[in-house]
Amino acid sequence: MSQPKSPFTRSQLLPQEEMLEIQRQKGDLFIGIPKEVYFQERRICLTPDAVAAIVSNGHKVLIENGAGDEAGFSDRDYSEAGALLTKDTRKVFGCPIILKVEPPTLEELELIKPKSVLISALQLKTRKKSYFDLLSKKKITALAFEFIKDEDHSYPAVKALSEIAGTASVLIAAELMVNAKKGNGLLFGNISGVPPVEVVVIGAGTVGQFAVRSALGLGANVKVFDSSITRLRQLQTNVGCTLYTSTIQPKNLLKALRRCDVAIGAVRGSNRSPIVVSQTMVENMKKGAVIIDVSVDMGGCFETTEMTSHDNPTLIKYDVIHYGVPNIPARYPKTASISISNIFTPYLLEIAECGGLENAVRFDSGLRNGLYFYRGILTNKAVADWFDMSYSEINLLIF
Repeated sequence: MSQPKSPFTRSQLLPQEEMLEIQRQKGDLFIGIPKEVYFQERRICLTPDAVAAIVSNGHKVLIENGAGDEAGFSDRDYSEAGALLTKDTRKVFGCPIILKVEPPTLEELELIKPKSVLISALQLKTRKKSYFDLLSKKKITALAFEFIKDEDHSYPAVKALSEIAGTASVLIAAELMVNAKKGNGLLFGNISGVPPVEVVVIGAGTVGQFAVRSALGLGANVKVFDSSITRLRQLQTNVGCTLYTSTIQPKNLLKALRRCDVAIGAVRGSNRSPIVVSQTMVENMKKGAVIIDVSVDMGGCFETTEMTSHDNPTLIKYDVIHYGVPNIPARYPKTASISISNIFTPYLLEIAECGGLENAVRFDSGLRNGLYFYRGILTNKAVADWFDMSYSEINLLIF
């Protein structure tokens, strides 16, 4: 009689080593910070104070000369903080960990050594498939800081930059009302006997909330519109005073836009921002009114918005001033750099404490959420769906 066929191979039946939990073991980091080459990008990931904290923990930081100049941090500041400086871009990209604000260009990716760790923004909507092909070819482990989650399941990097964009939108509007051609010469400030500036904020997320706070602080009359009652309720609670809130209904919105001096758009969508304000609504706005479209990087929520730059930030359409700069925080590089640095420093020290990024993502699920490439394998579903690529579940690769 023939033997029944076993469902296991011979090697599978052999005794295996016991898999024990990996212990945390401290490791040394060698971080390279190159100079940003992207148009009008003036921020840097680590301030001199952050570098001093990392170096005092026994790690090395190599910075390209002039990387912090635009953000108000000199090479001398970094040198005194304990950083190593070099003029050789290739040397910086040769470090085991690369830290950047903007995602690297294809030319910069070519300089990165195989099996390195890249920590930067991803900006999925501006990537091309060739970027991911090169990451895969070089077996790079890549972390996008806009995907990292903290203990309360929010995105700290996105939140920090949204706070800056929200506050800045009101300050920019205040400037434009006076300095722009056709500006109506109004002052925020609730001057006695003068009707306050009317501000409409569309979107009650982090950007909207900080725009509302700044506008109220400058004495403006504020009206907030959002499609979510929950977000409007949260904003009302967080701001701590009663203000006009409404769901997005064309009739109410048109009435508010007709009267307002400043309209701030901060509506995000999963792919493109929904167009909330039509051309007809803009045509009905006051002459000299200001539109700040913070969501212009995702298509904009005003139909008439066009993308502009920090050098030529405004366009005038239908006698209304349009501001459509996509990267508002880069206008305030020092504040933005300090904000980003505050987020990065604890994560870098945590990665070192765990003995490297691979161990750190095992222990920290929020950090693991930021991982989109692991040793050349795509691990993020959003990227896979966007580019129609195959991906592997990260938990299957690291546990």
